[in-house]
Amino acid sequence: MNNVNVINHPLVQHKLSLLRKRETSTARFRQLVREISLLLGYELTRDLELEYKTIETPLAEMQAPFLSGKKIVLISILRAGNGLLEGMIDLMPSARVGHVGLYRDPHTLVAMEYYFKVPHDLINRPVIVLDPMLATANSSVAAVQRIKEAKAQNIKMACLLAAPEGIKAFQSAHPDVPIYTAAIDEKLDDHAYIVPGLGDAGDRIYGTK
Repeated sequence: MNNVNVINHPLVQHKLSLLRKRETSTARFRQLVREISLLLGYELTRDLELEYKTIETPLAEMQAPFLSGKKIVLISILRAGNGLLEGMIDLMPSARVGHVGLYRDPHTLVAMEYYFKVPHDLINRPVIVLDPMLATANSSVAAVQRIKEAKAQNIKMACLLAAPEGIKAFQSAHPDVPIYTAAIDEKLDDHAYIVPGLGDAGDRIYGTK
């Protein structure tokens, strides 16, 4: 699978295993998602550009590295994407934030948009799109298409879990957008849930089921 990056750091894998457990409480699940998203953020931002500026430490003058260019944009696919958003903001508190509201039609599984609000100047900014589960990828495909229409050019897709079917569908639509995930699971079941998975990420984050 080209352009797919599995973050196999031991801390990420350990926390993901705790997420998968049926008995993990809502509060603990929410905290684990936040912690994993922060760790994913380190990998997603490895290629950010740096520039050097002169500073003075208490002991000497030096050329010190600072982030270069416009601030990164984090775009959450509502509602479950907000679980990943919190950890990313912990890591990048000055990031700009956007939201794409999509729901999956229960019969057709087609993604239906109900909200779209992103920073207006995406063209020169790195963009990270957040959605915990890349299952059918219908929502992610639709969200990234709308983000491209808003002139974004440097886009990455971040998720906790991906199914092979979702990766195939996403890459078919957006071969230029790299995927970052903590794991690639076995398959989708008849209801389009990732197996073995961790259940419905939104319901488990917000305690709605």
